[in-house]
Parts: sequence; structure tokens; C-alpha cells
Amino acid sequence: MRLDFTGTLERQLSIFPDAKPFLKWAGGKTQLLDELYKRLPFSILQKGEIERYVEPFVGGGAFFFFLKKNFKIKESFLMDINKELIVGYKAVQNNVNELIHELKEVEKKYLKLSEEDRKNFYYRIREEYNKQKNNFDYINYNLDWVKRAAYLIFLNRTCFNGLYRLNKEGEFNVPFGKYKNPTICDEYNLIEVSKALENTEIICADFEESEKYIAKNTLVYLDPPYRPLNSTSNFTSYSEEGFDDDDQRRLARFFREMDKRGAYLILSNSDPKNEDPQDDFFDKLYAGFIIERVKAKRYINSDGSKRGEINELVIRNYG
Repeated sequence: MRLDFTGTLERQLSIFPDAKPFLKWAGGKTQLLDELYKRLPFSILQKGEIERYVEPFVGGGAFFFFLKKNFKIKESFLMDINKELIVGYKAVQNNVNELIHELKEVEKKYLKLSEEDRKNFYYRIREEYNKQKNNFDYINYNLDWVKRAAYLIFLNRTCFNGLYRLNKEGEFNVPFGKYKNPTICDEYNLIEVSKALENTEIICADFEESEKYIAKNTLVYLDPPYRPLNSTSNFTSYSEEGFDDDDQRRLARFFREMDKRGAYLILSNSDPKNEDPQDDFFDKLYAGFIIERVKAKRYINSDGSKRGEINELVIRNYG
């Protein structure tokens, strides 16, 4: 999808990065892009320009990459509490050519193997990835981040269902996925993602730390870990910290505080009314704001029969 705000399609193709998420990420927003786009502030739609964009839970970054493809963003700040995710983003931003080289090497080795050897190769990389975590410097960027990002992308592209899941020890524990010809190195997209991340600050932090970047007219998209719809849907953890109902309440307080600053706030979450029509958890938390329910497909559920079309919430503080 490319929207014509600044001229011809040909002109836009040369100006805007053609990026999409470089990781498969549970809860990714690709399917909600139309709904989010329709709810952008009128002034942004009219100008085709965003002064400042802040995303405190960047995840796979689908909405950010969509915006970069279709709008001029003067400055952007992407945050996430998941330090492995930040390693991936910074490696793509700073050393994309070296990352591509690493991924091409591992792809060449992997695709030559039989299924059984691929499986063994996958578990060797997973074990090394988990061991490396104990002594890894997550503070000071260096070329070790490129190798770790390559492992992350490899595991993401070859694991079961492209999940990112940690056990209680904070170790990546997703089993092997039986893909015949996985694209481990998407060179074109990685280069476009690197372009999209130019003039972007990438920060590993809790969402509340984003407040220092938020001012009047800042566009803020909040896409927290979704509140589980039921006990069976809560079978993954995407960071060691987790995100429970107290965190959801903390986020709602943050939303109200940033509203007072005059920022444009848009938030998405699961709709508990899918399972219990009487559950008004979010309706109470965000009372006074615009709460809309939009159709989405549920892909992440341990019970395959419970995957299908559901409502998701889109909440904003502007008309």
C-alpha cells in the first residue's frame, strides 16, 4: 500500500523506503494498518508529514514501516523493553551490510542440509544463542551485536510459526519449524529497513521512559503486549519482565498523562468482550477517550480451533 501525498508514484518510490518488518512478531499490526491509517490525525493526513513519532512498544514495527513508506517523518523514537529486539534493530540500522553477509553465510549452510541435519543445526544455534546471553554486552554497541542479530533472525525464520517465546530463565525455547525453503536473508528488505531507520533513535527501556520524547502534537502509537483473552491464549512471553493487568493500568495512567501534553495518542489492545461480554476492563480504564472495536484475525492461540476473526480495540484521544 502506497499513498500519494507528495506527487507521482514514481517520485515516491525514490523517496520513501520500501520497508516491512524484518522479524515475524506475534501481535504484529500488518492486518490493522488500514484501520490505524484511517484514524490518523487529519492534520497528518492533510500534510503527509509527521513532526515527531514515538512508539514505546515497537515489536515488529509494522506501523512504523508503513508510516515511513507513506509519510515524511522528521524525527522518530522507537522503544522496546525486549533487549534482543533492540539488538536486532540497531544491527540493521548501523551495520546492515555486515548483517547481510552473516545471514547469507548461515542461509547457504542451512539450505544445503537434510531436514534432520537442519533440525540439529537449528538446535545448535539456539543453544549457542542462549549461552551467549549470559556474557553479552547489551549496553555498548559493537560488532558482536551483528552476530547476535543474525542468530535472532535465523531462529525467527526457521523456528515453529515464527514465534518469539522465552522460558522462565529468559531463554529462547521455540522448537524447530519444518520449512522447505525459508528466506533467512531478505537482502532487499534489510537494506530498506536500514534506510527507514535513518534519523531514528532506538532505545531499550520501559514504555514510561518515552515520556521525555513526547510533546504537543507528537504522534504516539502504543501497542503493548496484549491482555490475554483467556488462560489458553496466554502461552508465550515476549520479554523476561512480562506485562500483567497492573502494567495495563500503569499504561492507562501514562496515556492520560500524555493526553494532557497535547500529544496524538493511538493505542491497540485485545478486546476482552470477545470472551466475556461483561468484561469492561479497558472500557473503564480508557473512559472518556474514543474506544472502537475493529475486526482482526487471531493467529496466536494454543488451540487451533480458537483462531479466527475477533474484535480488537483501537483507542485514541483525538477526533
